[in-house]
Amino acid sequence: MLTALALSLAVLAPATHGAPLAASHPILGIWKLTLPDGSCSETYRFRGDGTTLVISAAEVSESTFDIPAKPSAAGFYKLVDKNVKVNGKPDCSGKVMKTGATGTNFIRFHPSGFLFVMCAAESFDACIGPFRRVAGKGV
Repeated sequence: MLTALALSLAVLAPATHGAPLAASHPILGIWKLTLPDGSCSETYRFRGDGTTLVISAAEVSESTFDIPAKPSAAGFYKLVDKNVKVNGKPDCSGKVMKTGATGTNFIRFHPSGFLFVMCAAESFDACIGPFRRVAGKGV
């Protein structure tokens, strides 16, 4: 009976994102991406509770994210991100992000742990980066 109740509650519970991560997960921390011409930067703060804060030009957004504990056999982490709050101002690309927008990208870390690229698929064919870890900043 208890198992049936637990299963029915699990079915009725809202889907959650942003599950807590192990403190050792490589995505945690602050990362910065600067455009090649140096005209704009984006800063991503990945928190252990599965939330992010992103600043890109005038845009400030918050999101929840899911990422596995370990990479795939190809070495990529699948990152699923959902915006939950956006200030409605343009980002480095000039676009305005919408609250509720979701995205899936694939993260590949450099062996040093201080760089990563964000790709459209589990390949290096369509990637942006490198994102650089900002040293000395808390999560």
